[in-house]
Amino acid sequence: MTVNVAVRAADVVKVYGSGDTAVRALDGVGVEFAAGEFTAVMGPSGSGKSTLMHCLAGLDTVDGGSVRIGGTELTGLSDRALTRLRRDRVGFVFQSFNLLPTLTAEQNITLPLDLAGRKPDPGWLLELVTTLGIAERLRHRPSELSGGQQQRVACARALLSRPDVVFADEPTGNLDSRTGAGVLEFLRRSVKEMGQTVVMVTHDPVAAGHADRAVLLADGRIVDEIPEPTPDLVLAGLRRLGG
Repeated sequence: MTVNVAVRAADVVKVYGSGDTAVRALDGVGVEFAAGEFTAVMGPSGSGKSTLMHCLAGLDTVDGGSVRIGGTELTGLSDRALTRLRRDRVGFVFQSFNLLPTLTAEQNITLPLDLAGRKPDPGWLLELVTTLGIAERLRHRPSELSGGQQQRVACARALLSRPDVVFADEPTGNLDSRTGAGVLEFLRRSVKEMGQTVVMVTHDPVAAGHADRAVLLADGRIVDEIPEPTPDLVLAGLRRLGG
């Protein structure tokens, strides 16, 4: 069976600084993320996991190797083309929610499409906010929402354009365990029921237990993969790395 690859990194190198102070954040990373799969990216602090996600998502450039989203090679794209790709084909969920305080929940959800001059699909929007349990909160501003509700708004925003891939950077980092579990369950459902592709950076073995696969980094390299991860398996893998 042919696997449809949503995101691919080949021999990716990322260096910060120069000379004696240069830090090789990514050291020849090669990894593929299958379409319709939920992958957790893990590793000790400073292992390069957030750097990898930023390079995969086109938020940062690479110093060597290549990154592809679907059939599109990111290396060498103009800033304008990268902006368009991120807007049209990539969704983001961040630890800090990244909602605009002056906009309502609904306006925050539709903002990327509004900026692109596109109308949201009303049926899809309704399905997202209903599934996420925020249909009654659409007229509220972020300050009137709990942390969990704000993160659900961010999830709806990330999925509204039906992107090729959703990148989630510590999406439960600012949430209590129960609220975080709800957000993870939604990401899990978006993969299983909606065919979404999710790549999540996390330090939490429990969060990784919701994924189809865990990829472990150490010193800027992929050092292990855990199919069908459980919290215990992930914890054991991180302990082997000293994470």
